Amino acid sequence: MNRFIDDGATTHVCFVSRVRRDRLDEYKTAHAAVWPEMLEALAETGWHDYRLFLGADGLLVGVLRTDDYERAQRDMAAREVNERWQAAMQGYFEPSDGRPDEGFVQLEEVFHLESQLETARRAG
Repeated sequence: MNRFIDDGATTHVCFVSRVRRDRLDEYKTAHAAVWPEMLEALAETGWHDYRLFLGADGLLVGVLRTDDYERAQRDMAAREVNERWQAAMQGYFEPSDGRPDEGFVQLEEVFHLESQLETARRAG
């Protein structure tokens, strides 16, 4: 059973990036055992229900819940463990002008089933 803890997170965020096709298996292996201190830092800085999805073509999609994405990114960027993690991940991503976490392209949410259902039910 999947239960959510009420952590105050109110915003859903989705972003994309691109992993090199020749490093997909290594990338998956690295994420099967993320460093415990990195996991704790993510949780402490407001990254909740954070998930990564990886396509066979290297498309990486991340989703999370947070109360303030900009603050969560800023607070995470200030962590020493994040510096080490980003350095370790750098070679997995298509070339970019910065750390992997600075190359995320945030997507706009255009549909949410529960919101529209609620609106429709109130109108009906």
